[in-house]
Amino acid sequence: MPIDNTHRFELSPIVAGLWRITEWQLSVQDRVRWIEQALELGITSFDHADIYGDYRAESLFGEALKATSNLRGRMQLVTKCGIRLRSSQKPYRINYYDTSAAYVRAEVEQSLRNLHTEQLDLVLIHRPDYLMDAAPLAETFAALTREGKVAHWGVSNHSTSQFSLLHQQHPLVTNQVELSPLQMSALDDGTLDQAQQLGLRPMIWSPLAGGRLFNSVDEQAQRVRAEMSAIASRHGISLTTLAFAWVLRHPSRPYPITGTSRIEGLRDAVAALKVQLDTEDWYAIWTASKGHSVP
Repeated sequence: MPIDNTHRFELSPIVAGLWRITEWQLSVQDRVRWIEQALELGITSFDHADIYGDYRAESLFGEALKATSNLRGRMQLVTKCGIRLRSSQKPYRINYYDTSAAYVRAEVEQSLRNLHTEQLDLVLIHRPDYLMDAAPLAETFAALTREGKVAHWGVSNHSTSQFSLLHQQHPLVTNQVELSPLQMSALDDGTLDQAQQLGLRPMIWSPLAGGRLFNSVDEQAQRVRAEMSAIASRHGISLTTLAFAWVLRHPSRPYPITGTSRIEGLRDAVAALKVQLDTEDWYAIWTASKGHSVP
């Protein structure tokens, strides 16, 4: 097994997510400016996936990198692969997962072309593949690392056993999982415990629950919004900042991802790094989400 140097890997405390970049309708120069503003805020890590934006998101970001040559050296590029998603360009019969050596290599090399870069800082297996053969997949990781095409590897949405299966074959640096005041499964399913045990900081997707935190009228969202509004008012911060602070309070030292084109939204996320959320407030949000007190 290769020497584990995963402890050297770090992302920016807040990560920018590009899931919706195709919806932002930004010109190349607007994309360049957005990236520059994120970098000015200390957001240096950018999270992609091959399938985002109907397979077009990486290319839109890559156009901005190509247009301004000094950007690439100031950032970490993260992407994901392993999902074959049906689209007009990919007429698969169904959506399915594929972690075969040939497919992972092909998608990594396509991401390199899309992003106009010679190396990806981190590549994640996007979803657990029930047919994953860990040993040959690990060999693919090692080969692409030797070739200088990928610096680090990780997974996304993997259970603790799925993570362990692959990690014992090749060192992984993170598991990207969902966590928000409205979706707290990761607190109980062992993934954050495992991250803390191994000293591998998790990435967190959808810390704002995909916007449900602000606009959903379901009972859970209303309870949480009421509790968080009171806490946010006391701290003099926005609900967005409080949601990020709630995630950041976890001792696994997570990297939350913000998926907004709004610079104000990026600022609100970064502002959470200065918020000291006490234990009682953290559990007040937990209690509002669950609808009952701790056992």
